[in-house]
Amino acid sequence: MPARLPSWAWVTGLTVGAIAAVTVLGVQADRGSHPTATSAKPSSTASAKPTPTASAPAKVPDGSGTGRRVVYSLGEKRVWLVDASEATRRTFTVWPGSVSPDPGSYTVSSRNAATTGSDGVQIEHILYFAAKDGVSVAFSNAVDGASPPPAASGGKTGGVRMKKADGTALWAFGTVGTTVTVVR
Repeated sequence: MPARLPSWAWVTGLTVGAIAAVTVLGVQADRGSHPTATSAKPSSTASAKPTPTASAPAKVPDGSGTGRRVVYSLGEKRVWLVDASEATRRTFTVWPGSVSPDPGSYTVSSRNAATTGSDGVQIEHILYFAAKDGVSVAFSNAVDGASPPPAASGGKTGGVRMKKADGTALWAFGTVGTTVTVVR
């Protein structure tokens, strides 16, 4: 009768395999094509809007396009998930990295279930949609649900982080090819 491996050996083997798979996916995502922006006129009133409250959800910015899309406001640090009927399915605040995309229209070019961010934080639900100054810009959330620490001095980070529940919702909504409209 063959000898049985202890349970910790199985867990160790599965963990090593999972880490290897995530590493491969991360490398593939970094090598994938990342689109460039096309011109779009941002709303001139986007920065003049008051901070929304829980009882009065933020309105999707004017000039953010039509149809099913993700809208990301740089000034409001907010994302909207808009369905094909122009209804807002969800809106939430985000923590942008040190590199922000230019206003315009992009598409989700690739997705990665989980990896380690350039700041060393374990992240998940990564949706790549832009690149600027050699840095990939992507939505993600920290696996532990924490908000990100301030960007390291001089470090270039393109992660647009959000709360875990919002990351899960965006992951379900934002498939490859989904339009992402960035406004001021």
